[in-house]
Amino acid sequence: MYDNVNVIYFLLSSVDENRKAKSTPSILADIIKEEGLLAPYRGWFPVICSLCCSNFVYFYCFHWLKASWLKDRQSTPSTDLIVGIAAGVINVLLTTPLWVVNTRLKLQGSKFRNADIRPTNYAGILDAFQQIIRKEGVGALWNGTFPSLLLVLNPAIQFMIYEGLKRQLRRGVPRELSSLEVFIIGAVAKAVATTFTYPLQTIQSILRFGQFNTPNVKSKLLSSLQTIKGLLVNRARKHGMLGLFKGLEAKLLQTVLTAALMFLLYEKIASCTFRVMGLSSNHYKKR
Repeated sequence: MYDNVNVIYFLLSSVDENRKAKSTPSILADIIKEEGLLAPYRGWFPVICSLCCSNFVYFYCFHWLKASWLKDRQSTPSTDLIVGIAAGVINVLLTTPLWVVNTRLKLQGSKFRNADIRPTNYAGILDAFQQIIRKEGVGALWNGTFPSLLLVLNPAIQFMIYEGLKRQLRRGVPRELSSLEVFIIGAVAKAVATTFTYPLQTIQSILRFGQFNTPNVKSKLLSSLQTIKGLLVNRARKHGMLGLFKGLEAKLLQTVLTAALMFLLYEKIASCTFRVMGLSSNHYKKR
């Protein structure tokens, strides 16, 4: 539940600019007071669906591309970064519709303090897809794709740092890292990546929510760039440069723990898979 509260508050602080930043316990109290005891669990199912699909696509593409490129050669930070960006682009193009629906369902029923925000009424994931396509067109399912493509730097930086720290801990001696080591370097990698790309993540949420004014420009690329620039400038003018990092605490609490557990689970599953397949431990440790 705590993780879910952080997600909701991050989205609210990104979309609803009239909401003041608070500590996470205060956020939890406000949400329950305004929207009821079940509010912190709102949208948990689409979040799980989106996370499972997104992580599967990213992990599969990352390691498939890396294995195809390296072919038993030693990996480097630059290799990890390039492969991470390529895997991220594929992931964005395939899973953005899920995240658009996830964002809207997550915010449905929220008590907005900005009167310009229009409430939505979706019965579930499929109904949200149908309504968005019917009312806004198929293209609306890819709202926020451009900043999402820029944000492939987030997982790319995360994997580059993670793989780099993993190599440093091994120091040339192939060995399986302990659970604690995997958890810590996973958390550190995600914290750095999230902080570095956070301003763009807030813009991504606003675009996915779909309630913003698009510049009247024929070029879609130029329109996307002007929209991102306008939202960033507007946010900085209203709240100062620190306003670009509004809600960062909640986002870090959510993503860092999730990423650390994800890497830990991934390493354990990968280790078990290699053993079941009868591959040598060195084959796994050289990954």
